[in-house]
Amino acid sequence: MKIRLFIALSFLATQLFSQDVEKLYDQLNPSVVTILVKENKLIEAGGNQVRQVSAEGLGSGVYIDKEGYIITASHVVHNAESIMVLFPNGEKAPAKVKSSSISADVAIIKTLYKPNNSIPVAKLGDSDAAQIGERVMIIGAPYGLEHSLSVGFLSGRHSQKSFAGTTKIEFLQTDAAINHGNSGGPMFNMRGEVIGIVSHILSESGGFQGLGFASSVNIAKDILHDRSNRWFGIDGILLEPKMAKMMNVPTGGGLLIQRVVRNSPGGAAGFKGGDIIAIIDGREVILGGDIIIEINGIKVSNEVELEEAGVAMNNIEKGGVVKVKLLRAGKEVDIELMKP
Repeated sequence: MKIRLFIALSFLATQLFSQDVEKLYDQLNPSVVTILVKENKLIEAGGNQVRQVSAEGLGSGVYIDKEGYIITASHVVHNAESIMVLFPNGEKAPAKVKSSSISADVAIIKTLYKPNNSIPVAKLGDSDAAQIGERVMIIGAPYGLEHSLSVGFLSGRHSQKSFAGTTKIEFLQTDAAINHGNSGGPMFNMRGEVIGIVSHILSESGGFQGLGFASSVNIAKDILHDRSNRWFGIDGILLEPKMAKMMNVPTGGGLLIQRVVRNSPGGAAGFKGGDIIAIIDGREVILGGDIIIEINGIKVSNEVELEEAGVAMNNIEKGGVVKVKLLRAGKEVDIELMKP
């Protein structure tokens, strides 16, 4: 009798949970968008030759404001030359990046015109209140299968401080299935609140193996709203001392620009990306671009200085000027960058 009662209660609980998920999906899905991007990439064309090609990318996002603001993952849009947002009602809208944090892997994009007013806005929750073991839902476009649902548990949380100790970065771990195309999509709790933005997986096979991670939404709100990490359309890597010495950087370090989005503040200011693909210490690096050595009088020879320069830039009012000193073909060049 007890076994039968247990089975009956378990079946009832499963049925109730399925109904809750079904209702939540219908409620939340209209706020989830698919993001199509195009970016320019360098590929090897034989010998020492390289050529630039246009590459297409896919991701997801969540609609958070009636003016057309959407949260997604930084790696989906940071280097995009063009962005197209697809809404569940069939509406399409081009968009631009407004804010981006590569380290936290979160970004805010804004459509170039106001979307249909009937599209619902997702509610941002409190990721600090999320508990290990609670159920979560993820909606996205894995492999282009738009508005696919996966359900799992919050498996863990992993946080760290940045090098200068001023910025916290946190990722929520889940066993809910995450695949290519889910990146940037929302992780919802069972109250229908966004608590995370899908970021990446850990996998030996390249496919999902039960270890998925989402940037916590509180960190996203903090970095993208309160700190206003504006997007300049520049993708760079910090030179290690050995690399800086090899490239004759007089300050002992700098930010080597890899790519510059043409239609961006960085592109308008005249920054130049690289054109030579090299493998250094097992890592692909694009050489030949500008090397930023100073931002508003602050050197950027290490991680701490780079973050200090970033904080100083964020404190400049919109429309203000950022003064940048860089190396181009071995010569120092001064460039003024307008803060968007």
